[in-house]
Amino acid sequence: MKLVDHVVQSFCVAKVFRENTDRINSIDFSTNGETLISSSEDDSIVIYDCEKGTHKKTLNSKKYGVDLIHYTHAANTAVHSSTKVDDTIRYLSLHDNKYIRYFPGHTKKVVTLCMSPVDDSFLSGSLDKSVRLWDLRSPGCQVRTDIMM
Repeated sequence: MKLVDHVVQSFCVAKVFRENTDRINSIDFSTNGETLISSSEDDSIVIYDCEKGTHKKTLNSKKYGVDLIHYTHAANTAVHSSTKVDDTIRYLSLHDNKYIRYFPGHTKKVVTLCMSPVDDSFLSGSLDKSVRLWDLRSPGCQVRTDIMM
């Protein structure tokens, strides 16, 4: 199907999900496309089944808050930035809602996270004017670059 004007104009809402009570701040598909994960300003993480179009699970991060959620290579884990307490990035088991590892170092809000498509590394960028390269297997950053403006 080509997405031409008349086709796009014919689209309509097919389903509304109401699991979140506040603004959704991030979404990400699992690598196999079977699930979608979202984070919200209500401190919740919601997982949806893309094949069935259903809500699968809701997890909460009331203590740390949650933003910029991204699946890792394993469909049962994710990384996210914090909106409360500090600017630590957190590695979360979605199976049991327990943190596997913390990635401290940023001193201001993390504004971008990006998982590598080929290995367990990820990048983060922060308002502290630094970009960091991390490895999920180690809590310390592997490389830090300060951005001068």
